[in-house]
Amino acid sequence: MDVHGTVAEGFEPVRDAFAGNFAALGDRGAAVAVYRDGRKVVDLWGGARDVDATDGAAGPPGTEPWRRGTAQVVRSATKGVAAAVPLLLHQRGELDLDAPVGEYWPEFKAHGKERVLVRHVLNHRAGLPVLDRPLSPEDALDPLRGPRAVAAQAPVWEPGTDHGYHALTYGWMLDELVRRVTGGRGAGEWIADEIARPLDLDLWVGLPAAEEAAGRAGRVGRLPEAEPTGGGPRLRPKRAVTEAYGDPASLTRRAFAAITPFPDQNDPAYRAAALPATNGVATADGLARFYAALIGDVDGVTRRVRLFDRATMERARAEESAGPDRVLVVGTRFGLGYMLHGSASPFLSPGSFGHPGRGGALGFADPEAGVAFGYVTNGFRKTVTADPRAQALVRAVRESLRRTGSDVDRV
Repeated sequence: MDVHGTVAEGFEPVRDAFAGNFAALGDRGAAVAVYRDGRKVVDLWGGARDVDATDGAAGPPGTEPWRRGTAQVVRSATKGVAAAVPLLLHQRGELDLDAPVGEYWPEFKAHGKERVLVRHVLNHRAGLPVLDRPLSPEDALDPLRGPRAVAAQAPVWEPGTDHGYHALTYGWMLDELVRRVTGGRGAGEWIADEIARPLDLDLWVGLPAAEEAAGRAGRVGRLPEAEPTGGGPRLRPKRAVTEAYGDPASLTRRAFAAITPFPDQNDPAYRAAALPATNGVATADGLARFYAALIGDVDGVTRRVRLFDRATMERARAEESAGPDRVLVVGTRFGLGYMLHGSASPFLSPGSFGHPGRGGALGFADPEAGVAFGYVTNGFRKTVTADPRAQALVRAVRESLRRTGSDVDRV
């Protein structure tokens, strides 16, 4: 399998690890990009743009090659992109993170939710990870029905007292909150206008019809859980995690079943909808460039662009939730909308912040190292927060920093 693209001097370990993901970890089509101090130092892609040639299930790989501009659904890596919207609205003085959600969205107050603060939506402490009545795929794609369902839901724990991953409900709460604050502009539209366009990002929450017609998005699918070759470790989930995913009554199963059955992620209607928790479509460069702009200046279309000021960046990565996660059943750490470095979701260093996508994708930034990272793949695995392919690339970035003379001990 040929690897295409370029790496800057000293970042050759990333190219080696990327090739190794195909040889030892079963990747079929993927891309990785890394920025350092606002400059792209890694831009690699390889394999086929479609995980298979037919129906999205595990099967023979597609034959059309992955190209520089190939984009893929990045699942929950979307959350990190979407989180920038309320934080930027706060930065502009248009949204109070400590205000009750009901101040902006009165219907949300029902069933004891008047105590849910805006920050609880972002730090997964709202107590609303599940829906007692899951939505059908058709209802889930409707921009009104998801928020209405969350507004009608009672919390499953006292808001603010504990945390648990809001796998799908996060998106409906965030999207409706943004609509109420902006006078009707949803998170996907806001991202397109205020983030993607100024930075010339190949990144969408709601893939435009023109991009769909141009074939920008490859097909995604599930990969078989193959044993790694070359002496790599086999990762086994803890028994408690396995039991939680196997129990239909657990918060874990119910959180991921808030849409039942889950939509076909290759359906153009799914990619066209705006689900800020799960259906972003991005290239690796789009994801990495987005994170680069959160921590520093990046060349935009007409000017240098930096999205977060220093105070907002620190706010995004300040620990808000930590410890046993009531949904994921492992220890997790969250800032405001972003996962933080930890055993369940290792990034580059304790100062990193970002978000993985279930099954593979990853985007994050590390301000101390000046590094921004994006990895996208068309082959999903069972992993939720720490896919071995992405982790191999992160380790390679760390090795590259050593080679280029960075004090990696401080990151």
